[in-house]
Amino acid sequence: MSTVRAFRGMTRAGTRSVLIYRGDLVTGAITLVIQVVLAIAVWRTVYSGRAPVNGVDGQTAVSYAAIAACLQAVLLPWQFSSLPERIRNGQIATDLTRPLGLMWQVLGQNLGVLFGRLPLGVVGLVAAGLLGALTGPPGLGAALLTAVATVGGVAVAMLCNLIVSMVTFWTFEVSGPLIVYRFGSAFLSGSLIPLWFMPGWLRSSVEWLPFQAQVYTPVSIYLGQTRGGEALALVCVQLAWVVVLTLLLELIWRRARHKVVVQGG
Repeated sequence: MSTVRAFRGMTRAGTRSVLIYRGDLVTGAITLVIQVVLAIAVWRTVYSGRAPVNGVDGQTAVSYAAIAACLQAVLLPWQFSSLPERIRNGQIATDLTRPLGLMWQVLGQNLGVLFGRLPLGVVGLVAAGLLGALTGPPGLGAALLTAVATVGGVAVAMLCNLIVSMVTFWTFEVSGPLIVYRFGSAFLSGSLIPLWFMPGWLRSSVEWLPFQAQVYTPVSIYLGQTRGGEALALVCVQLAWVVVLTLLLELIWRRARHKVVVQGG
């Protein structure tokens, strides 16, 4: 129980670290609304007077663009955790002495950051709804599976972000890798362009990576573009990536513990 309470405490701290900067939240909400409006305008223009492309009609494409933008704003912030900063200033030494393991501390904080950013996604979805850009799932089964897939996407995104943050143990500066990761994952996850519009060779390559599990999987299930056995298969792929990324994170953490250096002695 003490471990659970400690994890909850880290989660609350992560949420407060986001909500305390209300100016940033307002700015982020305005930016997301502008992004949603522009995405809707672009896709409506692209589909103006056109028949469905690859079996996808204009309303589905517009709805995908709006939902994906909101999901990206929640799952892919510039930086989830304070781990890089704590490594650079030596606070990592204090973190390592706490009863709750470092990885659980960071994951708890990351989860709190995600909770703190949920209002941004809600604001974006409301804006999309007011513009008539949202459609509902094809049925209750799709809605429930979407919820499961969203949780899986959150887990994959958090693990990927933490793995990139761990580079700080070797470089002391991770801004460059985080920027590359954020822009790369935004494209490869289907946030910018749905996978069904990608060339066959590119889509087959992307499907071997964990990024599609973050955004494309839940949104495509929600919109009914992925159904039945194929949808279940994508959720199983998410679970497989959670296991693989967890094992990779544990391996990196074992190596990183030998690289801890507290600056100033």
